[in-house]
Formats: sequence, structure tokens, C-alpha cells
Amino acid sequence: MFKILVVEDDTNTRKLMCAVLKQNGFETYGAEDGNVALNLMDKQHFDLVMVDLMMPNMDGYELTRLLRLSWEHLPILMVTAKQEPKDKRKGFLVGTDDYMTKPVDEQEMVLRIKALLRRSKIASEHKLSVGKVVLVYEAHTVSREDKVITLRQKEFYLLFKLLSYPNMIFTRLQLMDEIWGVESETDDSTLNTHINRLRDKFHDWPEFEILTVRGLGYKAVKKV
Repeated sequence: MFKILVVEDDTNTRKLMCAVLKQNGFETYGAEDGNVALNLMDKQHFDLVMVDLMMPNMDGYELTRLLRLSWEHLPILMVTAKQEPKDKRKGFLVGTDDYMTKPVDEQEMVLRIKALLRRSKIASEHKLSVGKVVLVYEAHTVSREDKVITLRQKEFYLLFKLLSYPNMIFTRLQLMDEIWGVESETDDSTLNTHINRLRDKFHDWPEFEILTVRGLGYKAVKKV
């Protein structure tokens, strides 16, 4: 079960967020400010941290900066009433992975958290094997016996994602949000181009195939 730390100074908001996340299968912990959050982080592992911006003792910007210094790959989601573009830019500059403004749509919050956790899992897995095929995350390479293909970054992330969950259908929106980011203006044509490039490069490899699921999205199927 994923552990999520909710850093929010408003008690009612913090309890509500924790309750919503628990209903969706997450284990939650609450902290009323940045200092309490850092103390908790030192004692146990968290898979994701939600950070409010306007808090006493230490604001969300400073907390995010400190978290990023010590936990480079930790997914961080800022949730704040500040809606100005300059506030969002500052949030990303100090290290947040995503940014939501209050009032928060609960369903969207859960979806964004799941997307961040999926991206984090992809980043933490350095190698994936499918029969004789080996994907090396850091090098963006796909090899089979003596043949090695180096993919463009997005192509590799897309293939790695699909092969990490064989037979699972991913919607176009899921893939675009996860590979290109929620804030990206990527459209279907870009995703389709990447899928077609992957098919062209691996059409004669017997281990896997990328299938289109009509009206839904894509999935990878292991063939051996």
C-alpha cells in the first residue's frame, strides 16, 4: 500500500484529504507544517507528499526545496489556493512534480496522485526483461541478443510503461499525462506517432506486440 504524507495546516482540509485518499486505497499520514513533515520523513518512508503553500513556520516552497534536496525522486504534489501563474512557476522551480489549486476536485486529485506514483515507479525500475528483450532505463536502450536499439526519451518511456504492465489497457489520456505530463499540450497525433515508430522498430521482434484497443487506447502483449 502506498504511503502518502499530507502537509496542510488547516485541520479540516487535512482530515478530508486523508479520508478521500484512504477511500481510494492509500495509507495516509498528516502534518500541520513543514517541520512536522520533515520529522516524519526522517522516521519512515513515504511514496508521495502533498504540500500546501501557505503554512506557519515553513511555507510550502521551502519545504519542497528541502524535500527535493534529500529525496531526489520523491513525487511531490502542491495543493494551494494560490492561482497566479507566477506561483505555479515558482512551485515547479523549487521542485514540485505537479500543482493543483483549491478548491480541489477530489477525483482529479486521486488521478493525479496515481499518475505521479506510476511515473515514480517507472523511474525507480532500471531494467525490464521480456523474454530475450532487455530494456535499460538509464540508457534508453532496448536489446535482443546482439542487437541494441537506442530510443528517444519519450519513445522509451512509452514502451517501458506498456511492457511493465502487459495486457493492461492504457487510455490515450493516461499515457499522455504520464509520459508527457499533465500540463503538456500533447495531443493524440503525437502519441500515435510515437506508437507507430515503436511498431516500426520492433515489428519483427517475437517477444511482444503493441495493440490498439479500439475506442480505449493501447496495450502491450507478450507473445512468448
